[in-house]
Amino acid sequence: MAWFLLWDGCYRTHPTCYVIVRDHAQSCRRSGGHFKSSLPAGLASDGCWGNGRKQERAYAASEATRHCAGDLSSASEAPRLASSIRDATYPSLLMSRPVFTLVDLFAGCGGMTQGFVDTGRYEPVFAVEVDSSAAATYALNFGDHVAAEPIENVARFPVADVVIGGPPCQGFSPLNMNGVGLERRGLWREYLRALEEAEPSAFVMENVPQLLKSAEYEAFRTAAEELGYRVEGRILNAADYGVPQRRRRAIVVGSRLGRFDWPEQTHFGPSDVPTGGQPWAPFRNAVKGLPRKPNGKNWHNSRNPRPMSLERYRTIPGEGEGRFELADRRPDITPACWLRKKTGSTDVFGRLWWDRPAFTIRTEFFKPEKGRYLHPSEHRPITLREAARCMSFEDSFVFPADQSMTTVAKQIGNAVPPLLARVIAAALAARLDGSRSANRQVAESVAVAA
Repeated sequence: MAWFLLWDGCYRTHPTCYVIVRDHAQSCRRSGGHFKSSLPAGLASDGCWGNGRKQERAYAASEATRHCAGDLSSASEAPRLASSIRDATYPSLLMSRPVFTLVDLFAGCGGMTQGFVDTGRYEPVFAVEVDSSAAATYALNFGDHVAAEPIENVARFPVADVVIGGPPCQGFSPLNMNGVGLERRGLWREYLRALEEAEPSAFVMENVPQLLKSAEYEAFRTAAEELGYRVEGRILNAADYGVPQRRRRAIVVGSRLGRFDWPEQTHFGPSDVPTGGQPWAPFRNAVKGLPRKPNGKNWHNSRNPRPMSLERYRTIPGEGEGRFELADRRPDITPACWLRKKTGSTDVFGRLWWDRPAFTIRTEFFKPEKGRYLHPSEHRPITLREAARCMSFEDSFVFPADQSMTTVAKQIGNAVPPLLARVIAAALAARLDGSRSANRQVAESVAVAA
């Protein structure tokens, strides 16, 4: 029987060698250190392993085979080797928390990556984004490992522990009356290709809720399950996890490590706050510290309204008011189409409330005719910085100053709220840690027995 140490956790003979080699290789990748600096002599090798888990697996198998002669009958050196590894290296590794490598597909400006990075448990190593402006924003915040090109042009995806990303949502959105982007509904196949090539232990996909009822999702889920992933999709409201915005999105998690434990809801609507829970974060909290009058600093700037628009804003000064109040008070300045449409579109030209979360931030939030985007008390739409805060972007997240307002607004509206991504990332890290802990328990028991 060959002494191969399998990547998938099926440690048939001697898992300790593999666990130690793998963890050192991962640490070396992160720090740029030299691979043999702290390994026992029997497992030391020149070179820094920077090309992913396949190399780690190949090295572990070759070293185990070489030291154990590739056969159970001539593996007398294995107990001494296991003891050496355990005494020299294993205790310190038991205390460590790994950093998992991350690939972001359809990355946008990097909202989802930001949430994962904020946990301190993930290191982005590759991203792809077709929008060159969004890719530039991503690069400014995370580094130049982003490919600014169609995902179909990526020759091969690097190996990684986790793959994240949301395929274009326009093809699934109920707001897309004109069928824009329907041709890109099939990009889930590229996501699947990334899973095949990157071989992650888990993946996270985000999209509009309608995704979960689509034929494309059913095809994707079936194919992902054939690759060994347990797949589950849920609709989460970002406000339920501390984001100052009501934003319902489909989150799909696939895991090769067993069942994913979804994060518990932490924030609740005003009439549903249980003991120990917190109320939804309001708009007031999101914009705290920003001047009421936009100063143009760090994208705290708003659309320049025309005189007619300003007159309309002043006609509906109260929180929560909108196009219906405008039509009642000043039909002479109300667009004819709104006068004809007596129902529906209730949030169009609406004011936000100070003490409620913002409504869903979309790509044209700087246009109040697109939704409830008027400031609660100022006669203007919300600024880009206010919108970014409602998406839970910290002010330290940089949107390039040389890009246009519409370009940056599109990036903000298309992003995954970093705080929501962080909650999911933390739950996923716990799942990855659990698998790692189980593998190490097997390794430790073998080492002790040796």
